[in-house]
Amino acid sequence: MPAVIRKLVTLLDETRMEMGRPVSPPIRRAVACAVIRNPFAGRYQEDLAELVAQGEELGALLVARAIAALGVPGEACESYGKAAVVGENGELEHAAALLHPKMGAPVRAALGGGAALIPSAKKSGGPGTAIDVPLGHKDAAFVRSHFDAMEARVPDAPRADEILVCVALTVGGRPLPRIGGLAVAQIEGKDGLR
Repeated sequence: MPAVIRKLVTLLDETRMEMGRPVSPPIRRAVACAVIRNPFAGRYQEDLAELVAQGEELGALLVARAIAALGVPGEACESYGKAAVVGENGELEHAAALLHPKMGAPVRAALGGGAALIPSAKKSGGPGTAIDVPLGHKDAAFVRSHFDAMEARVPDAPRADEILVCVALTVGGRPLPRIGGLAVAQIEGKDGLR
């Protein structure tokens, strides 16, 4: 059964200056969120295939919305991440079912690749609960300039029988990175690490 979506929210963040210094080009980050009905709220369900399928559906929907907010082709996105907040009548495994087995494939397809694992976070909470969506470079996990997070929060979600699902993308890493590590120009793209 397709996800029952109550609300969609997209946030665009653009940093043009950091510590009084211009950031050029500006770092753009977007997070797209869906508030869905949890089909298993209030009861234990051994088979979570319905949520796994909804994760694939939501991955395609949310990555498209985040790319549109950034205003660039999917291939221009550099970092990605995903997260979910489960309402009080659900369990963390419901978030895991949405985020892990199938969500990544449509995200990577929309971005034209992505060898690195998609960083993820999950938690339980009520309306207005914030979650930091972890971010990492899509092709190489060791690119330190792209270790980051973007906060997502929807004031009236998740309700007890809902789940807030988020996909975040960036064009660029942190503003003014200078702690060393693998540079974007050094990515080999062989194993998702370097």
